[in-house]
Amino acid sequence: MTSVAVPLLVLLLSLIAVSAARQGPDDIIKLPSQASMFFRPADDDNDSSAGTRWAVLVAGSNGYWNYRHQADICHAYQLLRKGGVKEDNIVVFMYDDIANNEENPRRGIIINSPHGKDVYQGVPKDYTGDDVTVDNLFAVILGNKTATKGGSGKVVDSGPNDHIFIFYSDHGGPGVLGMPTSPYLYANDLNDVLKKKHASGTYKSLVFYLEACESGSIFEGLLEEGLNIYATTASNAVESSWGTYCPGEDPSLPPEYETCLGDLYSVSWMEDSGMHNLQTETLRQQYELVKRRTAGVGSAYGSHVMQYGDVGLSKDKLDLYMGTNPANDNFTFVDENSLTPPSRVTNQRDADLVHFWDKYRKAPEGSTRKTEAQKQVLEAMSHRLHVDNSVKLVGKLLFGISEGPEVLNKVRSAGQPLVDDWNCLKNLVRAFERHCGSLSQYGIKHMRSFANICNAGIQMEQMEEASSQACTTIPPGPWSSLHRGFSA
Repeated sequence: MTSVAVPLLVLLLSLIAVSAARQGPDDIIKLPSQASMFFRPADDDNDSSAGTRWAVLVAGSNGYWNYRHQADICHAYQLLRKGGVKEDNIVVFMYDDIANNEENPRRGIIINSPHGKDVYQGVPKDYTGDDVTVDNLFAVILGNKTATKGGSGKVVDSGPNDHIFIFYSDHGGPGVLGMPTSPYLYANDLNDVLKKKHASGTYKSLVFYLEACESGSIFEGLLEEGLNIYATTASNAVESSWGTYCPGEDPSLPPEYETCLGDLYSVSWMEDSGMHNLQTETLRQQYELVKRRTAGVGSAYGSHVMQYGDVGLSKDKLDLYMGTNPANDNFTFVDENSLTPPSRVTNQRDADLVHFWDKYRKAPEGSTRKTEAQKQVLEAMSHRLHVDNSVKLVGKLLFGISEGPEVLNKVRSAGQPLVDDWNCLKNLVRAFERHCGSLSQYGIKHMRSFANICNAGIQMEQMEEASSQACTTIPPGPWSSLHRGFSA
């Protein structure tokens, strides 16, 4: 407080005392506007004009080989709670089949890095199991409690001055995000919900962090400016994202773990938030640090972290969405604080194979566990070959042997959405899955091919016929039940 301000404050207090002596008990003493700064509560959450923080955390997968997605979400929850975001204002979606899974070497515990602490304890079970659905997610974002089915019923009951943070971690494909239940999440539907949220006037700004393969395709050409929404994605519209802290990587995992513990983009922003003063670091600064770390070393691996929407919001400080980190309040932000990239990471779509192979490698010879792991590897590879070959054959049946691959692999110019008619895309995927089985978390890599088939004008009847010819048999395996299809 300046030397001028101190006498002014003393004078104001004296005037207040005199005024109070002259007024009755029911009178209200109003401070001059310039004086109010001296009496403002220290905690911004007590100032209604500052707004309230809300968060939605979504792990869109199930299965122990997808350990990392729920680990990401649990870590994010702990980070937000440590920052002071209220539990009632954080909505968590996760299947909750990891912590107490028979494969988990530390029952009841989830970690997000090799030497990390338990991030599972205290995480609320808002929407778990078959309640992790697209409909519940949309109802939560829109604050529509009556539309939720199952779960805690907790929603984002935000107001016009509030700030919302959404973090999603799972598998993805062009224009689509995975969910452990049917249907999965299509990009146009998500963006429509965000537009509805904006139209309702129930937030001041919204930040969306998205971890998934081809995650840029979820917003590219779809997320409009002027909605006060800022989104960053783990990859652009045409590339995979990456798992990290996986078997065989450096730093090495505790020997009992046989699965990836985190995702590169996700742990990058969370580990950055855990070491910096969130009251001084901006969204833009974090974006730049995460982008550098996620790009990897050389061309061996890595993805391009992207940003969409109202990029001007990136000047906001992180604490507006994540709260503060009291332990780091004196830690000034500098670029050199960036965590170094790992020497090696795992393609998101290969993380299941890494788990099955590590499980097979470690299992004793002749054991039931080794036989089970071998079966899982073979079934996963068989499923992949079936999906890849079926999609290629459908393309050749529809467009000819020479033109088929060209149509399926076409990539639209940057800034264009994946497909012109999203209903066509959904219908053609349903037709394919009726005859060829579920695409699964691996098969959604082919969503661009289905979009290109739509953009080429192929009708439902043609797709049905081509799919029925391409898929006379479906290989056995658990994929149809564990990775459900895209029925709308």
